[in-house]
Amino acid sequence: MNRNLETSGTQYPSLFDRIFRDGEGNLVIAQPPNLPILVAVTATVLQGVLPDSPLQTTVELVAFGTWFTWAWLELFSGVNYFRQSLGLITLVGLIFLKLNLG
Repeated sequence: MNRNLETSGTQYPSLFDRIFRDGEGNLVIAQPPNLPILVAVTATVLQGVLPDSPLQTTVELVAFGTWFTWAWLELFSGVNYFRQSLGLITLVGLIFLKLNLG
């Protein structure tokens, strides 16, 4: 048994830290929006305004693609577990909506 390991004072991050803090120790829950989320929100709003037409279908496709892109980026490049879980929840939600399982 190595007593140096027991008294080394190494402190592991708490569950809160692993969920909500980034690699530099900053608390990250929200951040300035990036391009995919801006386009996704704009296209989603436009979907509700436009009448049924080829343009509305195109906007729907753009909205789905950009929501998917944002969710994928958050899931695999999110700075903490909270951001990664937002990506996962959004991705699963998109799949459920497209498959009409919700």
